[in-house]
Amino acid sequence: MADITQSTTSGPRSAVEGPFTRFLRATEIDTRLLGMIAALLVIWIGFHFYTGGLFLTPRNIWNLSVQTTEIAVLATGMVLVIVTRNIDLSIGSILGFVAMIMGVVQAKYLPQYLGFDNSFTWVITLICGLLVGTAIGMFQGVIIAFLGVPSFIVTLGGFLAWRGLAWYVTSGQTVAPLDTTFRIMGGGAEGAIGATWSWIIGAVACVLIVVSIIGSRHQRRRFNFPRRPLWAEYVLGVLGCALVLGAIWVSTIYYWPPAIAKRYAEANNITVPETGLMIPYGIAVPVLIAVLVGIVMTFIATRLRFGRYVFAIGGNPEAAELAGIKTRWVTVRIFALMGFLAAVAAAISTARLNAAANSQGTTYELYTIAAAVIGGTSLAGGTGTIAGAMLGALVMQSLQSGMGLANVDTPIQNVVVGAVLVIAVWLDTVYRSRAK
Repeated sequence: MADITQSTTSGPRSAVEGPFTRFLRATEIDTRLLGMIAALLVIWIGFHFYTGGLFLTPRNIWNLSVQTTEIAVLATGMVLVIVTRNIDLSIGSILGFVAMIMGVVQAKYLPQYLGFDNSFTWVITLICGLLVGTAIGMFQGVIIAFLGVPSFIVTLGGFLAWRGLAWYVTSGQTVAPLDTTFRIMGGGAEGAIGATWSWIIGAVACVLIVVSIIGSRHQRRRFNFPRRPLWAEYVLGVLGCALVLGAIWVSTIYYWPPAIAKRYAEANNITVPETGLMIPYGIAVPVLIAVLVGIVMTFIATRLRFGRYVFAIGGNPEAAELAGIKTRWVTVRIFALMGFLAAVAAAISTARLNAAANSQGTTYELYTIAAAVIGGTSLAGGTGTIAGAMLGALVMQSLQSGMGLANVDTPIQNVVVGAVLVIAVWLDTVYRSRAK
């Protein structure tokens, strides 16, 4: 039987629509996501001209990608929290507390038994951090779900308590330096995978994009669902691969500083040419971690029963309860997952700083909520996407990075971030009112 593409648009309606509208309808591209991408491009181009060509350079784009990872990881969990009509104000403090725990474990306790830079140090440290973060999230989730205390109050208490406990761990002292292998998770010259592996990962990603599009089309055909036109499938495949390969290319034209490259050459008996040793960074390890987290969280939110329960609770908690969903245990698991992701972000932050400080994660809860809301997560519950939240994190970090390069005072930066958050919530309200 021939593969006949079905259309979701009628003839008269399609005739009235413009070419761009028909393109969006055929490709099924989310208009809100497209709007965020347009806003991001405007921010990038605007700051590039305002800073005299400093913003859109390989160095700044690479650093921007690394700086975005912590908020992006946290935002993937915040989506599920907000979708269920809850909020988590404690994630920045949890991050700071877990960071101090991981710093103390690898810098003070493990060296007594394993020595310094043991191959198991980073593994034990990471496991300890993940367990502590998950336990804290579960503890808060139990209070919210089974004791009936609003999430705002519970996490506001956690915001104060965990920050205080983070100070108590070392009496406010910064813990440094950290394990060499552990620091790889923070990026830098040693925390990047180089050009060869970057291109290999890019090629694999392109193959997965094509396979995903083909698989989705076969699934729609199997269940007799409307399918996109073939040209739309080709456009999506080309766009996806172009974005991936473009990002890989940018990461491979940013090279190690000459001093670091020279020390590397001396340590490995490499002859340095007269033109200098050009070693490309490639993709940063924290970026890979954030992308992996985004993929896993998207799978959880869209493919697993747990994800369907989350959105069902956000859409109508009473109906979800009557349908047999154990809403309390779903809530506990959501906050446990949020604590786990806070621990992942703590590992990235601590490794990037090569130190555990009491101030880590300060204001992260606000930036994370802002990223989720800017990314299309509705504070009314029931709506949100992981990809949108991660893109929202990139928007937030782009604003910070651009204002930093433009030497904008910190108070003014806070004003801009606050204004962007209010505008995002207002746009969400307008969008939902029009949808009704």
